[in-house]
Amino acid sequence: MLPLESHKLLSAKLLQLLLLLYCTIGRSQDQNTYEVLTIAFYNTENLFDTRNDDFTFDDDRTPEGKDAWTEEKYHQKLNNIAKVISEIGIELSRNSPEIIGLCEIENYSVLEDLLNTTKLISKDYKIIHFDSPDRRGIDNALVYNPNIFKPIASKAIAVPIQNGDGKRRYTRDILVSTGTIQNEKFAFLVNHWPSRSGGEKASRNYRKSAALVNRKICDSLWAIDPSLKIINMGDFNDDPKNKNVKNILKTSENPNQFQFYNPMLKLYKKGIGSLAYRDNWNLFDQILVSGAMLNKDYKNFQYYKAGVFKKEYLITSKGQYKGYPFRSYGYNGYLGGYSDHFPVYLYLIKTKNPR
Repeated sequence: MLPLESHKLLSAKLLQLLLLLYCTIGRSQDQNTYEVLTIAFYNTENLFDTRNDDFTFDDDRTPEGKDAWTEEKYHQKLNNIAKVISEIGIELSRNSPEIIGLCEIENYSVLEDLLNTTKLISKDYKIIHFDSPDRRGIDNALVYNPNIFKPIASKAIAVPIQNGDGKRRYTRDILVSTGTIQNEKFAFLVNHWPSRSGGEKASRNYRKSAALVNRKICDSLWAIDPSLKIINMGDFNDDPKNKNVKNILKTSENPNQFQFYNPMLKLYKKGIGSLAYRDNWNLFDQILVSGAMLNKDYKNFQYYKAGVFKKEYLITSKGQYKGYPFRSYGYNGYLGGYSDHFPVYLYLIKTKNPR
């Protein structure tokens, strides 16, 4: 017969085992209850091929250019970005994102190369892309799982901006794609608003122009179909609190179906950012959801939670910029990192067997 102390130890271990088993089953049942989709956005920091394009300012990103952008560096960059995309959201969805908005992509060919990397080729992602008039030669794109999202119509909408002298200032178009996810109607907008070059105040009206175009697109879509769910994502070059995002796009803590909920605002108030400049964090990269995605019955796809994807390997580990995003190029030249932005993401969930 075992001593009393041994019985107690055995009972304690058995209880721990039963609790572990119960929790594991509980988690499995909970995961099986909901269908989870991951929506992500990533500013890839100048994802250029090595070929010189005579119509854009891509000279630096060529083998002979300032950045000495070789095939080796290009493919390392592709593999780095692919690794990040493949891991976003897997903690909950156990899969790479179903839909990814991208910016700072040079062209369609670069997207094909990205999706043919080892990490992504098995995903069978499809591409929506339009050439942008931006003089840097950078575009927006939407990459999606065709088994989930069924596009119906896609278009690039120009953002007309004028300099102080009245001349056209070319910037990135807003990519718009409408379609269905399991017979639910969705629209996705991918943005990359004008930068803060010259200072936030001096450049504010450029972003205001982009915000007004964005809002006009949304109003037009809702005029056609008031039930449409809109996901509005991008690098806005403004924080969630800024007027161009908050007032013009009409974000609210309790939005109606023609307004947006911005989950990034709570993260921003906690000091969480997606990029850093002069030791200040900004959350320019955002994903907004329309009010129709805030119902809690989850009979249809609804917003669940959002985050900034910042795994340890994406963070600079030492030096002056310790803690910043680990980027491809810095002031000291080629670094071999990922991007000067962290990706952002959110989950949509739906009950598999609604009662």
